[in-house]
Amino acid sequence: MTRKIFVTTALPYANGSFHIGHIMEYIQADIWVRFQRMQGHELHFVGADDAHGAPIMLKAEAEGITPEQLVARIGAERKQYLDGFHIAFDNWHSTHSPENTELSQDIYRQLKAAGLIYTKSIEQFYDPVKQMFLADRYIKGECPKCGAKDQYGDACEVCGSVYAPTDLKNPYSTLTGATPVMKSSEHYFFKLSDERCRDFLKKWLDEAGHLQPQVANKAREWLTGEGDKALGDWDISRDAPYFGIPIPDAPGKYFYVWLDAPVGYLASFKNYCAKKGIDFDAFLADPSTEQIHFIGKDIIYFHTLFWPAMLHFAQKKTPNQINVHGFITVSGEKMSKSRGTGIDPLRYLEVGMNPEWLRYYIAAKLNASVEDIDFNPDDFMARVNSDLIGKYVNIASRSAKFVTEKFGGKLAEVKPIQWLGGLPSRADLISRIAEQYDSREFGKAIRDSMQFADKVNQYVDVVKPWAMAKAGDNDDRLHELCSEFLDYFRVLTVLLAPVLPQVRDKVEKFLNCSLRTFDDALQPLPAGHQISAYTHLMTRVEEKQLDALLDIEKEPAKVTNSTPHPATPAKSGVTPPSQPSPVKGEGVSSGADTPTISIDDFSKIDLRIAKIVNAEHVEGADKLLRLTLDVGALGTKQVFAGIKSAYDPATLVGRLTVMVANLAPRKMKFGMSEGMVLAASGEAPGLFILSPDAGAQPGMKVK
Repeated sequence: MTRKIFVTTALPYANGSFHIGHIMEYIQADIWVRFQRMQGHELHFVGADDAHGAPIMLKAEAEGITPEQLVARIGAERKQYLDGFHIAFDNWHSTHSPENTELSQDIYRQLKAAGLIYTKSIEQFYDPVKQMFLADRYIKGECPKCGAKDQYGDACEVCGSVYAPTDLKNPYSTLTGATPVMKSSEHYFFKLSDERCRDFLKKWLDEAGHLQPQVANKAREWLTGEGDKALGDWDISRDAPYFGIPIPDAPGKYFYVWLDAPVGYLASFKNYCAKKGIDFDAFLADPSTEQIHFIGKDIIYFHTLFWPAMLHFAQKKTPNQINVHGFITVSGEKMSKSRGTGIDPLRYLEVGMNPEWLRYYIAAKLNASVEDIDFNPDDFMARVNSDLIGKYVNIASRSAKFVTEKFGGKLAEVKPIQWLGGLPSRADLISRIAEQYDSREFGKAIRDSMQFADKVNQYVDVVKPWAMAKAGDNDDRLHELCSEFLDYFRVLTVLLAPVLPQVRDKVEKFLNCSLRTFDDALQPLPAGHQISAYTHLMTRVEEKQLDALLDIEKEPAKVTNSTPHPATPAKSGVTPPSQPSPVKGEGVSSGADTPTISIDDFSKIDLRIAKIVNAEHVEGADKLLRLTLDVGALGTKQVFAGIKSAYDPATLVGRLTVMVANLAPRKMKFGMSEGMVLAASGEAPGLFILSPDAGAQPGMKVK
């Protein structure tokens, strides 16, 4: 039976370029979509930019442009990424669209009519200069527990305490520096705690197939929590100024971005339906239609609780399946451009790396669970070169030339009995791998395909067609064998087609046949079928390409100046402040009259985030403190810093700062100093060591 499927991926926030995590998710969904199309199912694959929220409004303001201009600029970048990695969305739209406004407001009205919307007055910090209410990320102050300065409004990076922004001492707005004031405002809430919502969600979570078991279990924990862990109602409104969709009949009120963002799935599909002449409402109202989402594990709270409840009580179709994946790490470390553990997708393409190498490598690591996957450069090169070149492409390159040179490019008959022993039948192999694709067990599909390729190559090694051709005494058998090998290659091409669509296209021209469905591989090509001359299908990964991809020292990473999604904790990049004053030996340089340097000069300085794990007075030194610094992968460093006049050693322990890590060690009478920490000073008295923004970790590079 033909399935009707509507597929989406999580919407990227429209304030920055795609990173490798986006590309990993889109490749996963694209492989699944391509496979389903090869089964003859009706698929509609859409995406969109998540375009609303205060961060986008503020970033646009800082750049002197409108939010609409910022969103349009970011949106214009998307095509080069998607085309570059053969990710074939049917439509890419934006949540800042007439369709999303109409759908979001309609859903709100339906929820209100169901008695699930109410208002109440809440108090929160307000910036009197900016004249706007402040989210936690825009408030800093002194930690109420340990007194550390410049801590965000929800948690202390020094002592790890969690608190409300109103608990901060001496709070200030990060937007203007003004002292915020408490102010009341009426907010709109979605009553998720309503028994009707809870009953529906329990039933929805229990229904097989909607979620992976571990995701369903986590959602049930949230649903059944008690006390301070109980599922609360959802604040769905924000006050002007705000870049978003107005709440009907509520002047100055806007939908919180997380209400209208998932509605963007429907908005993009509606926009697509209008272009294609599809009845949007009828398609979604059809009980046989499947609505399937691919998302990361960091946003399951919104997608497994709020989203289904919103849709159900707004009388809309609820998701049939939400497929959650883990994160992607690089060489076992969390992605970080500053640490050199990130992969820039555009740089991957710019240095000439084949996008299908990455598609294959990611597919080989993906399964139906929520596990993280790791990009290891050595493993990447070994796997691609071994599997795709040494096994898959090798079959065609070792047999095609004999068919074209000795037999005019015409195939011999391949009989049904000519199928490798020790393997499932042709039909069973194709069926098994199809089931693995369908269940998103891509790693198993790749493994079984490569086991098949291994068997074929072993067979080629045994019969040695090159030796037969040289001997010239059994050309009929040579013709049969090479035709058989090309038949195996054709089957493999079909099995890998969802992962390697560009190679599939090349093989279709080479073998002069269609490879668009799994059924195309069920029968061999007829005797006398004409093929074209073989040309190279894929090259090997070269070490110099990986060096170029990962060598951020020689080519600094691009600065996107992006802001995190409103629902994501702020993780700011760390850049050196203007004219920092290094603390070294027993004196502090003023930094005055510093000559201009080039970017190459600056790139020679290895600035690292360091955690002060110990600080103590130095006997016999008037100005020095001995600091023991944790610099991540660089280990522990000892630095003598001339900051005794400004800091009690006890207050420094646990703080993060910035150090010059590649400064030549200096032998002092108190011991060896293995770097320097950075501090600021000016005309007025006082020294101030530099502290990175929230999210920085020991060992990160500062660029």
